[in-house]
Amino acid sequence: MNIGLTGGIATGKSTVSSLLVKKGAMLVDADAIAREVMLPGHPVLAAVAEFFGQGILQEDGTLDRKKLGNIVFDDKEALKALNDISHPEIRKEIRKQMMELETAYPERLVVVDIPLLYESGLQSMFEEVWVVYAPRDVQKERLMKRDLLSIGQAEARLQSQMDIEQKKSSADRVIDNSHSLEVTEQQVNECWLQMRLI
Repeated sequence: MNIGLTGGIATGKSTVSSLLVKKGAMLVDADAIAREVMLPGHPVLAAVAEFFGQGILQEDGTLDRKKLGNIVFDDKEALKALNDISHPEIRKEIRKQMMELETAYPERLVVVDIPLLYESGLQSMFEEVWVVYAPRDVQKERLMKRDLLSIGQAEARLQSQMDIEQKKSSADRVIDNSHSLEVTEQQVNECWLQMRLI
């Protein structure tokens, strides 16, 4: 059995995925895969540097994430170009890891944590989609605090993703992560028990 776990920026997907892993789920982390394809020597990073210019690389050849982020979060066309370059390779690796885990651990729940699941149209890959939810004002507040962003920068990042309310309404299950960790954990436990009964 597999689920796609998604949400919005700063809603707390990693909190929920770590709670599921503690319960015995196997995790495929799309963010980790996205970081891997941006490592020096990977063809995706080479293609991104060719498109956006060598200025997005640091002296040691690694990606300057902040510099690239500043370019793409303020420019929808630039973000689309980045996604067009990186997403096919990321999707291929997600599918590969997911199939490997489902084959090796058929009795375990496989959780695939994908921030842009709906934006990428990947719903059909999963038996269920769970959305980790926090209202937009909570997202903005967390984002500003976590990444030391201005209101404008936080807004630009939120604008680059599908609205969290839209994701919430499309979900098979919703974990509301706008309260305490205990409340989130209780919801995860309830969803887990329901999944085991299916």
